[in-house]
Amino acid sequence: MSTFNLPDLGEGLPEAEIVEWHVAEGDTIRTDDPLVSVETAKAVVEVPSPQSGVITKLYANTGDIVPTGAPLVDFDEASQDAAAAPVKKEQSAATVVGNMPTGNEVLEETAIPGRSRKNKTGRIKATPSVRTEAKRLGIDLAAVNPSGKNGQVTIADLNQHHQSTQEPQTSKPPVRRSSAPTGQAEPLRGPRRAMAQSMSLHRDEVAACTIFDDADINDWLNKKDFTVRVLRALAAGCAAEPALNGFYYADSMSHQKESRVDVAMAVDTPDGLIVPVIRNVEAMSLEKIRGAVADLKKATMDRTVAPQDMLNYTITLSNFGMLAGRYATPLMVPPTVAILGTGKLQHDVVAVMGGIEVHRRMPLSLTFDHRCVTGGDACRFLAAVIEDLGKPQ
Repeated sequence: MSTFNLPDLGEGLPEAEIVEWHVAEGDTIRTDDPLVSVETAKAVVEVPSPQSGVITKLYANTGDIVPTGAPLVDFDEASQDAAAAPVKKEQSAATVVGNMPTGNEVLEETAIPGRSRKNKTGRIKATPSVRTEAKRLGIDLAAVNPSGKNGQVTIADLNQHHQSTQEPQTSKPPVRRSSAPTGQAEPLRGPRRAMAQSMSLHRDEVAACTIFDDADINDWLNKKDFTVRVLRALAAGCAAEPALNGFYYADSMSHQKESRVDVAMAVDTPDGLIVPVIRNVEAMSLEKIRGAVADLKKATMDRTVAPQDMLNYTITLSNFGMLAGRYATPLMVPPTVAILGTGKLQHDVVAVMGGIEVHRRMPLSLTFDHRCVTGGDACRFLAAVIEDLGKPQ
């Protein structure tokens, strides 16, 4: 008998949520067969079986959150020879550990609660993006009639089901007279749980300070290249003042400056904030940055970003102004030491020689870790960002 513990699926991730078991107690499995699908802080990954044998015990249920290193399954090693015999195997629903299922790959789950995992009928087939949309709409995938290939649930199926289940509007809704709470507390999961943990870490460790200013972008030739221009300007800020690009290690009180500019860009999704990384921005042209941003946004919304694509960034960008807000106090996650936030574009009255004009300006909020970055460092960084943003192109 041997026990397999949940491995670390990304550098230092403390836990993972069980999305779906691909086996049940008593099943025979071979090495590298799909064992379980789990969701880490940012991605759904498939854990393969580390050995052949018979599953004698599952330590967690679907929906449980399991700490890294905790027992996951028990194997009967005496049955390894039987498990090594060739068997007909279902097509893998995802990829190897460390990769997200792509938009065309289908993750299956049992449609009828309580049905034996040995019975391969009655499974729901849907891509991660469809599952995300179903969660946002509050739809049980088991109730949706699939129309896709091989019984796969599509976005169109979700929309049709959602429309058909909407109750007709009444002339006058009933008045709720009770002020007692009617909701139900639900545990944070996935990206929202990861955000809670990282923000607690920020609160406990970082000496945060934020400075604000505005960049005049009235002379831009391309009026819509906001994120691309901000990324280039951020790289210019790092070149002018490297103190904000890197890491601070509190245990050794050491400040590590980086020459590479790997930018974590916060993207809002229905499941919460996901922060993939654009690497080596300092070496990119505007055209290459534009392509990288487009690829990143698509992969993020499709939930096809791999865990390794959200690690080892050196500085963070938050473009919260795409939704609302002029200024903010964005929070970085240690050990990084800076985050730049861009607010909603404004038309401001500015003084010019001999009179006044209305110029388009971009509000900027720069939060830095005052344990290792001085106010002078931060101001030099922000001045370089503003200078680059002020260029026509």
